[in-house]
Amino acid sequence: MSEAMDTEAVRALMEDQLRLSHRLRARIAELEDDRHAPVAVVGMGLRLPPAIDTPEAYWEFLCGTDSALSAIPADRPGLRAVYDPSVGRLGRSYVDRAGFLDTIADFDAGFFGLSRREARLLDPQQRMLLETSWEALERAGIAVRRSDRLDVGIYLGMMTSEYSERNEDRSDMSRIDPYYITGGGLSFGAGRVSHLMGFSGPVLGVETACSSSMTTLHLAVQGLRNRECRYALAAGANLLLSASLMVSLCQTRALAPDGRSKSFLATADGYGRGEGVGVVALMRLDDAEREGRPVLAVIRGTAVNHDGAASGLTAPNGPAQQEVIRAALADARVDPADVGFVEAHGTGTVLGDPIEIGALDGVLGEAVRRRGVPLAIGSVKSRLGHLEGASGIASVMKTVLMLQHGVIPAAAHPDDGELNPHIPWGRLDFTVPRQNTPWPGELSRRVAGINSFGMSGTNVHAVIEAHRPPAEPAPAPPGPELLTLSAKDHAALDRLADRVGSLLRRTDARPADLCHTLRAGRAPFAHRLALTGATARDLAEALADWRAQGVVTVPVQEPPRRITLHTGGLAGQLEAVVAGLADAHPGLRDAGTGTGAEHPAAACAHAGPARRPRQAGRWRRADRADTEDRVALSWEAHGRRTVLPLAGAGPEDAPGLLRTALAELFTAGADLRLGALSAPGARFVGDLPTYPFRRRTYWIDEPAAVPEPGPTAETAAGVALPESLEAEPLTRYLLDLLQEVLQAEALDPELTFLDVGGDSFTSTLFITRVEEHFEVGMTADELSLSMTLRDLLGKLAESIAATAAAGRGVGA
Repeated sequence: MSEAMDTEAVRALMEDQLRLSHRLRARIAELEDDRHAPVAVVGMGLRLPPAIDTPEAYWEFLCGTDSALSAIPADRPGLRAVYDPSVGRLGRSYVDRAGFLDTIADFDAGFFGLSRREARLLDPQQRMLLETSWEALERAGIAVRRSDRLDVGIYLGMMTSEYSERNEDRSDMSRIDPYYITGGGLSFGAGRVSHLMGFSGPVLGVETACSSSMTTLHLAVQGLRNRECRYALAAGANLLLSASLMVSLCQTRALAPDGRSKSFLATADGYGRGEGVGVVALMRLDDAEREGRPVLAVIRGTAVNHDGAASGLTAPNGPAQQEVIRAALADARVDPADVGFVEAHGTGTVLGDPIEIGALDGVLGEAVRRRGVPLAIGSVKSRLGHLEGASGIASVMKTVLMLQHGVIPAAAHPDDGELNPHIPWGRLDFTVPRQNTPWPGELSRRVAGINSFGMSGTNVHAVIEAHRPPAEPAPAPPGPELLTLSAKDHAALDRLADRVGSLLRRTDARPADLCHTLRAGRAPFAHRLALTGATARDLAEALADWRAQGVVTVPVQEPPRRITLHTGGLAGQLEAVVAGLADAHPGLRDAGTGTGAEHPAAACAHAGPARRPRQAGRWRRADRADTEDRVALSWEAHGRRTVLPLAGAGPEDAPGLLRTALAELFTAGADLRLGALSAPGARFVGDLPTYPFRRRTYWIDEPAAVPEPGPTAETAAGVALPESLEAEPLTRYLLDLLQEVLQAEALDPELTFLDVGGDSFTSTLFITRVEEHFEVGMTADELSLSMTLRDLLGKLAESIAATAAAGRGVGA
């Protein structure tokens, strides 16, 4: 008996251990899969030479034959001054062409709440990073609300910040203020994006010379795999402003005299420089597919290493390049035979190109020869120039577009002459396409590799594949759709309506997906437009009608409160959608359902101003007399109650009535989360027009805007002192003084201090300037930065008047 019990106990123990072993193996496999989790590219934003500002324009450029190179523009006088065509002259540059952006001084500072004072000292690289990051997120359908503290990681690659050098050359160093520190520098560029958009993920500035932005891609992929963030932005930026850097590169003979990178050509004689900014928005693939994001391509694997003890710090190391390519393929779990294209580093240097091709042959050559389909090779540097710190991200975006379209753009053209004779093309099964070529149909997968090698020795390789979308659910039956648009001013809203209307007239995307993207994937602003329609054509015509009417929108000042939807006899039809909105919106609560006068149903949402903490709202049961046998919408705002009857109260009208009600609430300023209005399976559309920034010129050399002085002789740095301490003249003086401190051309007193670009620095400077002539009685810390200027300056005027009345009065 005892022996049998012992045997049974041993069997049970072994079974327990076996189950534990299975669980551990499953967990190990799960962790291993997590370590190699694919990452989706869900959005892109870019500024590339000469004036490429959308992915669509970039693809058109890649498929064409135009060069992005141009002569040194007039706004780069330092580069012009050091030019001398004679190669080798000390203190001179022999290059007068590069891939220059048409304009780098223009920026929508107001959109990001920056003052003119700060914008002038802000490196244009940071300005363009803000705009392109916003565009990448909008294209991904990620609505940015600062109060949401989205879990977004920022990974920025940048080599130099040359803009501040223009300030250092000044003899008057008193003009340098705190914005000189934050306006430049790698860490502030990444941190500013996260700060102004309210993100909470990791923020890293990376500088590995020419491979900087590809290193950020590697780090962003790792951050997503390790769940350090839910979304990530990998970015790179480069501008050509420094004459000293141009001269130094010419002294090393690194640059091609004609300014062009002749990748893999016999005429290769150095690289041509270029400038630009690029941002890619990333998510884990499983998250992106579950949320219906526009997956543009899939990053399967990345790797990074260093040349180590090579022949020189800046000399490329072939064995190290082979190692990083192998490591990326292993991380991607991709067979070398599946790689159909490599976007090479391809600087067009006599030494670099042969070494890179040798490394590719060492890793991919045997598999390519065995499969019998040549490996296509190209480099966008031959078209854009070498964007240095941003070159990697430009290559990534090119490769993403190529995988999407299934076309390999020409890497060289017939009139470019022979290929580099130092590369043994005869024994390689590699090809440099001289015309746009379809992706080889013989390959079962559409996979590409990307090389990026830094002059300081850091090498990066990435493996990217075309996305194979999962089967889409059957489309919902057509019905009324709610389209919402908003902007920070009426002119921007009108431009956005025009662009969206134009797209609606030519798109083949489903109206439900288009409207879902605009409702759930865009942040709401003060100027708003909402309309309904069943088809894309209906919506386009409605937008055209709105624009034709010339309606000038008024900004939302106070969001509506105690919003009530009187559902009358349609409670049953509306219940499911309204309940879905309640689940998605923290300010909605279910208060019961029913039909007709016996069981009136109502909904109430509380929506406070954007900067106030969200308060719990509620649905409430309306008075029976208000709801019996009718459908209506009511809300309170500005001390008034508005009731809007909703006509057509048949059951078939329920969806349309709800959308009409929500359209009214949206334009009235309600902060509703409308994603729940979308049908199951709704997907975000990635090519909708992005926000139409209203740019103005900000440049470090331009004079600061100073208000015209009044007739009073005594002034505070140009601002006339008030003739008395009465409220009106004192408030006017304070507004003029604040305008000077912010270097603004005009200030709207109904905006907040934060809205016009105020911050702790300018509030302290403002109070200091006021104290030159008055005793204030309060500190800068006591001023509420979120108050309207009218209220803030009124409060300050009261403080000045009170101290004056107490006998302390006007200062000396």
